[in-house]
Amino acid sequence: MGYNVAQKLIASHLVSGDMTAGREIALRIDQTLTQDATGTLVMLELEAMDLDRARAEVSVQYVDHNLLQADGKNAEDHAFLRSACHRFGLWYSKPGNGVSHPTHMQRFGVPGKTLAGSDSHTPAAGSLGMLAIGLGGIEVAMAIAGEPVYLRMPEIWGVRLTGELPAWVSAKDVILEMLRRHGVKGGANRIIEYHGPGLAHLTAMDRHVIANMGAELGATTTVFPADDQVRAFLRAERREQDFAELLADTDAAYDVTDEIDLSGLEPLIALPSSPGNVVPVREAAGRPVDQVVVGSSANPGLRDFAVVAAIVSGRQAHPGVSFDVNPSSRQILQDLTKMGATFTLISAGARLHQSGCMGCIGMGQAPAAGHNSLRTFPRNFPGRSGTREDAVFLCSPETAAAAALTGRITDPRDLPRLLGIGYPDLELPAESSVNTAMLEPPPPAQAARAELVKGANISSLPDLPPLPGRVEAPVVLKVGDDVSTDEILPAGARVLPYRSNIPKLAEFTFAQIDETYAGRAHASRDSGHIVVGGANYGQGSSREHAVIAPRHLGLRVVLAVSFARIHWQNLANFGVLALEFADPHDYDRIQQGDTLVLDDLRRAIGADGGEITVRNATRDQHYTARHRLSERQIAMVLAGGLIPWLRERQQPSASREAG
Repeated sequence: MGYNVAQKLIASHLVSGDMTAGREIALRIDQTLTQDATGTLVMLELEAMDLDRARAEVSVQYVDHNLLQADGKNAEDHAFLRSACHRFGLWYSKPGNGVSHPTHMQRFGVPGKTLAGSDSHTPAAGSLGMLAIGLGGIEVAMAIAGEPVYLRMPEIWGVRLTGELPAWVSAKDVILEMLRRHGVKGGANRIIEYHGPGLAHLTAMDRHVIANMGAELGATTTVFPADDQVRAFLRAERREQDFAELLADTDAAYDVTDEIDLSGLEPLIALPSSPGNVVPVREAAGRPVDQVVVGSSANPGLRDFAVVAAIVSGRQAHPGVSFDVNPSSRQILQDLTKMGATFTLISAGARLHQSGCMGCIGMGQAPAAGHNSLRTFPRNFPGRSGTREDAVFLCSPETAAAAALTGRITDPRDLPRLLGIGYPDLELPAESSVNTAMLEPPPPAQAARAELVKGANISSLPDLPPLPGRVEAPVVLKVGDDVSTDEILPAGARVLPYRSNIPKLAEFTFAQIDETYAGRAHASRDSGHIVVGGANYGQGSSREHAVIAPRHLGLRVVLAVSFARIHWQNLANFGVLALEFADPHDYDRIQQGDTLVLDDLRRAIGADGGEITVRNATRDQHYTARHRLSERQIAMVLAGGLIPWLRERQQPSASREAG
């Protein structure tokens, strides 16, 4: 039996384990990606490891999330990140150069390579035939240091594409169709691989849109073959020499299969407040719209902006609509300007913002409470926009442009009838405006060891004591299904500037769900505390702050129905025991405020079967819980987390050397 593309990528980078679904494997990592919202902690972790120099082939630090400089905090962090790049030997992408994912694809992506990124949308690079995985920052720090990445071997989900997208339908509608069919948990423990004749009609940047939002399905990653479309993309970026064909074998098979006829798709939209709440645009049509935002890593290509410009050309945005445009990279902004599309957008009333994530991470462009905002973004979790009572819809550039003109949700296929607008026939440049001026290369290896520049807002990592033998602690918070990391630890302009100041950051933990959590958790810090969650706990962003902050407040155990992959890994990385109910109905038997007892925990966690008895001392009940930790992860949790575990491993060797 031949290999599919995902299997070829894994097999060529397999360090240990075997490609049996569910078993732990270790992969060699070629490239790493960090961004400023997560990278500051990664650099502090590299300092704690006493790393001399990055050992991956390519490591890049992007500044793309927190560009607003309302005071000195962000500027301090940017100076720290630049000094860390000098210290450890990373590329530095300056503020305003662009969103990490499309910029990395343009400048560094190479078919056949592996990429580990401290951002959950890192799988966007799968559009080039890469194995790109979003992880917690500490795992990316390990990859920078040359260590392999560990994960459980996923199933390979083959999605066959046929046909060609009709007018007014684009790549965003493909991934929204996947979310409509399968929801936000449909890709859990799977790699999605797209194949079939329909690929011939999807550009590399179209594929980026689809791969990027595979994260919203809960997938480990998404891969595409490296074919003629990928070659054309690299040629336009003046990097054709980096192309290497990577195709599935003709007799390749998949663990799970699905098929989409592209010609049968229609414009789709995700209603508030989940990327999985997808309906045809026609079903939502007519609702008033107050804001339209175009941009983000989910629709980052030149075509995504150019098609909006072409649709609004010669017209004005509806007077009741704030029409916002976030160019995804400086290079794409240059191309738009050369085409005249920037002038067209401004003439139509668009507000042009910086090249960066901006509103996608809640850094500006927060909508009015209760007013509908249409965005070409990947996520619409509650409050992610920066407004607690937000109403955010996710859609394609075509649907966004239609709403910008009409002031209401409009099926773009109605524009010919409503406004006499035909579907644009775009002519995009054959060659990109390659711009590397804002990419600072690593200094030579022989350069003097640079000092880290630390402002007052940059704290050290918190102490991570070992897991105790017995936990008797209150359930300080009980939450429902699909709680996101945005709800556990928000981003946004109020919180994100403290991303390097853990004690201050911890004050905002769970604030969107329960503003009293941090105070109650801190009050029980000596005994520790427990959080009880529903299904898919920790979905969304890869930010490890959503573990470090509650851990700083004394979190020792999370007992949930099920976990999202990255957050589950992050919990182990920082010594928090992640347990799942053996019987999901037991979730209903526990109430916030109950005291739970876990006896003989250090022995029980290593027992065969991974089963642990949880006693509810308040209600005199017992529950069976299970963990899915590997032997390596068990040792990490017992030690208090990955960094204490590494120190323990280093001490015996240091003692031997001293002897």
